[in-house]
Amino acid sequence: MGIGGCIALIAVGAILTFGVNWHLAGANVDLIGLILMGVGVIGIAAYVSIFKRRRMQPPSPAAPVVEEHRYYD
Repeated sequence: MGIGGCIALIAVGAILTFGVNWHLAGANVDLIGLILMGVGVIGIAAYVSIFKRRRMQPPSPAAPVVEEHRYYD
């Protein structure tokens, strides 16, 4: 699920929670909307953390230290 799907879950959850006035037998529409919004927020957090981890560059290997020995007579 990408970032678009997560945003869609948040939008649908917000519509169900705040925008409709339905009453279903055996289901609480407000709670379903809150669950959808929570899943969307968790999905965005997971997506961002994975995306951030992918963009981080691995540390470059340390350049070898070159010691120069000069001998003078």
